[in-house]
Order: sequence, then structure tokens, then C-alpha cells
Amino acid sequence: MNATELRDKTPDQLREELVNLKKEAFNLRFQQATGQLENTARMRVVRRGAARVMTILNQKAAEAAAEKGA
Repeated sequence: MNATELRDKTPDQLREELVNLKKEAFNLRFQQATGQLENTARMRVVRRGAARVMTILNQKAAEAAAEKGA
């Protein structure tokens, strides 16, 4: 999912997406540890997706704080 799609979501939807990505990252790490992971590139995609979601959440929080202060 790209950043423009994420910006259209509400903070609650973004938090839910972040939880899902973190669960998937955990499962992928577990698969790697047990030698069952076939698509190692998926780990990178999931990790970067989680970082992207956190960035958008922080941007939305900063915008909300700026609106309150103004």
C-alpha cells in the first residue's frame, strides 16, 4: 500500500493496519527461524510498510497538534 492510500485512512484504520503488519512481521520472523520462510523479500516489504504507516500516523498527529495550537 502506498503513502497516498494511507493518507486517506483515518488514524484508527492506520492503527489497525499497523497491528496487522506487526503480526505478519512476527509470523515471518518465526518462519525464518524455523527454516520455513520461502519469500525472504516479504520481510522487507512488511517492515517498510509498518514504517510507512507509523510515519503517516505521526504526520497526522502533528497536523492535529498544529490545528489545536492555531
